[in-house]
Amino acid sequence: MTGIIVIAVLVIIALILISMYNNLVKLRNNRENAFANIDVQLKQRYDLVPQLVATVKGYATHERELLEKVTAARSACMNATSINDRVQADNALGAALSGLRVAVEAYPELKANQNFLQLQNELSDIENKLASVRRFFNSATKELNTAVQSFPSNIIAGMFGFKKEPMFEIPASDRAAHEKAPEIKF
Repeated sequence: MTGIIVIAVLVIIALILISMYNNLVKLRNNRENAFANIDVQLKQRYDLVPQLVATVKGYATHERELLEKVTAARSACMNATSINDRVQADNALGAALSGLRVAVEAYPELKANQNFLQLQNELSDIENKLASVRRFFNSATKELNTAVQSFPSNIIAGMFGFKKEPMFEIPASDRAAHEKAPEIKF
């Protein structure tokens, strides 16, 4: 009788451990899926950037350095291999695109160009979608990190190599600029 109880307790413990492991795998896969959604939006952005750059080049040929930064940042994003490398490369591309938008302000005839307006609207739409999928990615990362750090699943996480993963964040070097309210001039 006690042998049956011991076996039942061991089976229950095994089922609990299997359930915890499977939950960690599910959370890791949700995070990876969330990043794949970011990739979809980034691909759209990468495809749109050359069109935007070509349109801007027609008006602002002397802004070559800025356009080269955008192109180099786009290339870095396309060549990044890990999630963390892609996050860093995407932050660099976002900064370069911000500089491009500032340069465009100096060219009123460019802002009135229909092709540019369409590209600008598409880029704005993609940026909004990117913000949304980044929030989802951070939510999935938070769920995984909570499970990895919570008892008793942290024991299983440690045994099978699950670790706390970084969020998609603004780099510390850019934080001050992002916290400052934008200036609006008319």
